[in-house]
Amino acid sequence: MARNTLSWSSMGVVKHTTRHLICMETKTYMSDLYSKYAEKPWSETFQLVRRCMDKTRADPKPCEPVMRCQKKLNEALNVASVNAMVTRLEMIAQQRGLGSHRSPTETACYLTADLFYLEVLLLPGGGVEDVKVAQHGEAPESNASLCQLLRNKKFEEFSLKLEDLACLYNIPGDSDTKIKVYTSLQHLQKDLLKISNLPRRLIENDVHVDMVLNGRIGNFMPCKEGNPMSIQYYISPSDILMEMFCPGEGSRGQVAMVVVGASGTTHRLQMESLIPTPPQVDSLGLPVFRPLSEVSAEPLPAFFLLKLQPPLPVLNSFIQKMNQITDVTPEADLQGEPLFQLIKKASLAEKTWKSSCDEDIHCYVTLPDAELHSYVFCGAEWECDSWKGAQIHAVPFIHPAHVPALLEILRHQSVINVLLASCIASPEHQPGLAYDLNCEVLPESGCSFSVTFSLLDSDSLAVLLVSVVDCRQVQCRLLMAGLVDPSLDDYISRVLTRCMSIPITMRAVRKRIATLRPPAPLFPEPACVLKAESSPSPMEEDGLPSPPGHYVMSVAAAPAVDGANTDAVANPSPCASVSVYSHWGASSLPAELI
Repeated sequence: MARNTLSWSSMGVVKHTTRHLICMETKTYMSDLYSKYAEKPWSETFQLVRRCMDKTRADPKPCEPVMRCQKKLNEALNVASVNAMVTRLEMIAQQRGLGSHRSPTETACYLTADLFYLEVLLLPGGGVEDVKVAQHGEAPESNASLCQLLRNKKFEEFSLKLEDLACLYNIPGDSDTKIKVYTSLQHLQKDLLKISNLPRRLIENDVHVDMVLNGRIGNFMPCKEGNPMSIQYYISPSDILMEMFCPGEGSRGQVAMVVVGASGTTHRLQMESLIPTPPQVDSLGLPVFRPLSEVSAEPLPAFFLLKLQPPLPVLNSFIQKMNQITDVTPEADLQGEPLFQLIKKASLAEKTWKSSCDEDIHCYVTLPDAELHSYVFCGAEWECDSWKGAQIHAVPFIHPAHVPALLEILRHQSVINVLLASCIASPEHQPGLAYDLNCEVLPESGCSFSVTFSLLDSDSLAVLLVSVVDCRQVQCRLLMAGLVDPSLDDYISRVLTRCMSIPITMRAVRKRIATLRPPAPLFPEPACVLKAESSPSPMEEDGLPSPPGHYVMSVAAAPAVDGANTDAVANPSPCASVSVYSHWGASSLPAELI
């Protein structure tokens, strides 16, 4: 027994001694490595990493640890030499799937693809003299934005710009196929430019806002300096205000880049302009297109894309309408989820936010005058199929005639999203707060929803029904017992189309109701006495036309009648179509937004 115990003890000593020797050997080995590379310049370390990267290029899955090592090395070092700048550009090119090489004189670095290349002219100290973009068959053009990014050493932003440029040429197939698709994209640009330049009547006072909201294809920007074609198709009043107070700070509104995408099936794409010169216009003000023929079109494994920035939550019914227009199915899950949940995720940037289907969502909104509103979305009610949708990143199409129709649907959806987002774009409900107004937002049929709220001086409820007829027409109807004013619905509709905000509109509604409902008398009057009251003067601070004066005949202290109908009276004159934002140029700021 003692012999065995001695044996086990001896084995323990041997293991401990072995581990100690291994640790000493490892420390000695690491010390040798440290001492070896401490004397070597960073250039040799970069060359070593590059050789390791070259060995992994044959592998479709390059070594991730080596790539992370190279990225950290480049980010840690200050780019103060030509070699350092070239190394950083080569790393960006590899990340974006591009080739790269230096010029023989080592004064330029080229980032190359099949249909375009970038020429970066370098200065001796690692600075950038110019950045030129050469597209297929065209002479190189200087790109001021890319050059400025490299001069400021904003390599992440430069890489993202390079990705957008690569998306323009994300074309499948061999070189001949890519050239044909690129040619088709150029002819599409010519036709879109012709549509944009067609004469039309000015609706808004602000020319830029009018082009965005009412232009046949929005504010169209052709491809320039290597940047893809883009269309700004919607802008909200809050975006306009931000542009007024903070001009130039980022893009405002909804934008769609026009690029090409790979398709598993072939589509007939134009190989020449389809709009004759001069263009002929139909009854809707759109150009008449020449029919596709064997000469003017060719089957290609690609389609055009409206790449939405930012992505847009879209109702399933609108997705189906776009599919009927283009006959190309967007990549979207038509099972979908409630639209208000998609908007909440997009508004609060909560990509991981989840909610059970029957959970109520409580949000609050603080208005500029410190008024606090609470909005409740009943999750079970919004689970109906008509209000389910999906987040759309790109809309495919194959013909220039599809673009105006698609943009009208996207604008219509944008109006709905902006109205709902005005209620849910704030943090969630905080217990213990005293709210000036409590509302419940419920879906209705079609593109309508209702806002139910309580009145301050009574226990009764009122309902505001909001119907988004299209992108330029929003109708409101107030259902409220004991109040009949045909002009009130029109007033609310104009306020809502002016500010595109439910909370601001609800504040205006409460103020108007307070002026239309006289306070209760201190002493009751005889039941049979009729009195004539002049209606309160309409709100003048909103800057809207005042309705004509009228009188209300009321019976004070009249006894209740059994079986009387106390339901709200239907509006005899629904709201007429009004032009959204037509007031912006006529006045400075709407009173409802202050």
